[in-house]
Amino acid sequence: MTNALLTGDRIEIRGFGSFVVKSYQSYMGRNPKTGESIAVKSKKLPFFKVGKELKEKVSG
Repeated sequence: MTNALLTGDRIEIRGFGSFVVKSYQSYMGRNPKTGESIAVKSKKLPFFKVGKELKEKVSG
């Protein structure tokens, strides 16, 4: 699974959900303690989307 996400592939587990890698642009953030503006670098993060079947079972 790790290797698939590293290469940018999508992983789907039927009845459970899917994993993809999302890319986020860089932006200007704020340090909440000092209020100072800081530059946040662009990044890629894993994202999980719940499948319909799992969502229905958890919701009841």
